[in-house]
Amino acid sequence: MSDINKVVLAYSGGLDTSVIAKWLTQTYGCEVVTFTADIGQGEEVEPARTKAEAMGIKEIYIEDLREEFVRDYVNPMFRANAIYEGEYLLGTSIARPLIAKRLVEIAAETGADAISHGATGKGNDQVRFELGAYALSPGIKVIAPWRDWDLNSRDKLLAYCAANDIPVEKKRGTKSPYSMDANLLHISYEGDVLEDPGAEPEDAMWLWSVSPENAPDTATYIELEYERGDIVAIDGEKMSPAKVLEQLNRIAGANGIGRADIVENRYVGMKSRGCYETPGGTVMLKAHRAIESLTLDRELAHLKDDLMPRYATLVYNGYWFAPERYALQAMIDESQKFVNGRVRLKLYKGNVIVVGRDSENSLFDEDIATFEDDAGAYNQGDAEGFIKLNALRLRIAALKGRL
Repeated sequence: MSDINKVVLAYSGGLDTSVIAKWLTQTYGCEVVTFTADIGQGEEVEPARTKAEAMGIKEIYIEDLREEFVRDYVNPMFRANAIYEGEYLLGTSIARPLIAKRLVEIAAETGADAISHGATGKGNDQVRFELGAYALSPGIKVIAPWRDWDLNSRDKLLAYCAANDIPVEKKRGTKSPYSMDANLLHISYEGDVLEDPGAEPEDAMWLWSVSPENAPDTATYIELEYERGDIVAIDGEKMSPAKVLEQLNRIAGANGIGRADIVENRYVGMKSRGCYETPGGTVMLKAHRAIESLTLDRELAHLKDDLMPRYATLVYNGYWFAPERYALQAMIDESQKFVNGRVRLKLYKGNVIVVGRDSENSLFDEDIATFEDDAGAYNQGDAEGFIKLNALRLRIAALKGRL
């Protein structure tokens, strides 16, 4: 890549990406543009500007993408009820395509030749960033320093900083031993004692939720209002997509909801143990399935359930901008036309309990479903022929000794 003159770097302002910014200029003799996205990670992003300026960066992008993140990425994913390998609500996975999108857009705006990121060569994020970038800008060049350099330890990174006058923030107190990633949907924890799948995480690790044992002894009730599969109000108060998720994170976390301890299969081939806090997302998934149970046709609901693992795997593996994800999304969004109404929930000591749901588009017919006198709305005698027809193949197989 000898023709690299300008690179757009996904920049957090932390140790790794600060080293990368300097390494790029030394290795390629290029100009670096930094891009810092606020997607609800809970930390100030403006200090990244000061750090970038101190390193001589001239073009600095810092953007609040919280509303776009929830509206265009989180909400479409939750319409699909997506969950990877039965447990992971895809909090890190769904943030990467938005960052990749802005990286290539800023590259076009600034005339950059390449983009760069701080993902390691062992993880999923390198795949997600780069698949997204290539899908949106086929000719873009990608520089992934962790696959190229020999600065493969914290000591080497700190030594590089000292040799190159890169400011390193000295944080007060004890530094977390975990590798963490946060956005408005979740916070993840990896590394340290978590690398032993048999070790229980310490309670002090969790930042967004109280333990179920320490959650309030009185349940919290909330009502969520849906329009076309998305939450638009909480307890009657209309909110933007990001505000909805912020509020649900706060309420659910206070009730000990959203912790997960998972051993997952990474796309690159290895198993990885991680812990996740997704308080608001845990409530969203439960409530969305509840409103769909009332408003979706049986076969449409079952088709969505059949396709969901495939959709979740596409998100996890980084194929958000792939044609198959777009096609699945079109079907999913079509299914949400009548997913309108209200879901009432009880949150109690780590549990999300559905206590009611109603919709103007409900397919539930009390006259037919009742155990009382249905006044002829349903002829129970019809069930005999239905059962016999469905049993026919079983009876034939039994007579032929096949069962």
